[in-house]
Amino acid sequence: MVTRSTAAQNLAAMRRRGPVLMTLAALAALAMPSSAANARQARPAPATEATAPRAHGDPIMAIVSIKAQKVTFYDADGWIWRAPVSTGVSGRETPAGVFAVLEKDKDHRSTLYDDAWMPNMQRITWNGVALHGGPLPGYAASHGCVRMPYGFAEKLFDRTWIGMRVIIAPGDPAPVEFSHPALFVPTAEALAAVPSRAATLGREAEDAARLADEAKAAAAAAEREAKALKASLRKLEQAKARAEAELKFAGRKLAAAKTDQARTLAEDANQKAAAKATDAAAQLEAAKSDATAKLAAATSTKDAAKAAAARKADTSKAATDARLATEPVSVYISRSTQMLYVRRNTHKPAPDGGGEVFDTSIEAPVTIRDPDRPIGTHVFTAVAQNGAGLRWTAVTIDDGDTAKDALDRITIPKDVLARIAPTAVPRSSIIVSDEPLSSETNYRTEFVAVLSNQPQGGFITRRPTTNVDVASGDEYDDGFGSFFQRSWDGQPVAAPRRRGPPPTYYRPVQPGWW
Repeated sequence: MVTRSTAAQNLAAMRRRGPVLMTLAALAALAMPSSAANARQARPAPATEATAPRAHGDPIMAIVSIKAQKVTFYDADGWIWRAPVSTGVSGRETPAGVFAVLEKDKDHRSTLYDDAWMPNMQRITWNGVALHGGPLPGYAASHGCVRMPYGFAEKLFDRTWIGMRVIIAPGDPAPVEFSHPALFVPTAEALAAVPSRAATLGREAEDAARLADEAKAAAAAAEREAKALKASLRKLEQAKARAEAELKFAGRKLAAAKTDQARTLAEDANQKAAAKATDAAAQLEAAKSDATAKLAAATSTKDAAKAAAARKADTSKAATDARLATEPVSVYISRSTQMLYVRRNTHKPAPDGGGEVFDTSIEAPVTIRDPDRPIGTHVFTAVAQNGAGLRWTAVTIDDGDTAKDALDRITIPKDVLARIAPTAVPRSSIIVSDEPLSSETNYRTEFVAVLSNQPQGGFITRRPTTNVDVASGDEYDDGFGSFFQRSWDGQPVAAPRRRGPPPTYYRPVQPGWW
């Protein structure tokens, strides 16, 4: 192979040997590509679509390699499907980071790009990044999504699930078997108690809901009766006032009478007015006496309805917590915020449409040794039962510590461990990262975290999530408070890397089953 420096030396020699030879040599040297040019032009060998030659289970995670332009799906025992992909072009890059399937649409049409067909779409951010079927030219060509072969996307559409982990890596990592004392270890007793506890609390919640509905109906009836009583009292008070006014008028007329006849008529009118006033006063006092007891009963019924509603809420939460104990638990630990976040899927449809609601009732500060030193981004996944415990894998997608060293630096609060470790099941996960959670994380997502040291044009240029309370809502409190702030382009305002006491958005761990 001729390099450009060698070609330059040859050209100098040719100049001394004549113009014709020099011209020929110059043409030959310029036509000869250099090794550096070859390196720039070379692309990785394209991935081919493949299925593992073994029986396999449902996928647990997908890893997209931007470098290799491929996606690989894994079950508990290794890879099961591979296929080429086409990720985002320069300026519209697919963001690298940690995501999860949020929503699935078999026949999706883009709201951003001229109604473009994106079949078998699996959304991983609410601002529009997704996996879907599409054309694959053999290199990055999308506007930020991950295009997969049409047939491949269709094949896996029914096999994935809401909340399934999707990792987008700048390199080409793969999960490796991993063990560490910090990983969750379930207890047989706790797991065995979950079904019966969930059933018992479920029945209690149903009973409490029925009683609350009955108490609410009784309170509504009592309130209607109380309103009628108050209206009746107002009428009697007005009647008494009119009778008293008539009595006063009759008294003045009697005093002004000048003749016997006038005095006789005035006395008769005065007696009638006095009798009427006395009767009105008696009716009012009797009604007040009767109303006092009934209004007190209405107040008592209203208080009972409030107590029943509180009981309904408490038992419903306890039943939900018990049911959630059977779901995989996901934990995110951020070095940036020095916080730990816990999520479990409730499988309830989001009230504003699209996706499912995730429980976010646990959020607590976490201790990270040497908090100013990078820790990397690591995803630990419980892939299967392993005797009484769990079998784990680890995937590292960003520079920092090794997976082991990262966990060595972290101390999870004991009260948090006591709530989540005893009932941890396969598909549970722990994510450790230098990054804060993206503002795309809300009550209807699992975790969204984007690597800040990688290009993410396709994430930034997309329109922000709309109609979603990223902080907290009245009905579905996402537990992250004011931590999530949104800039004009919908991207997270990065939290400062801090030391010392926890920030003001800390919310203590709430009591519950998990």
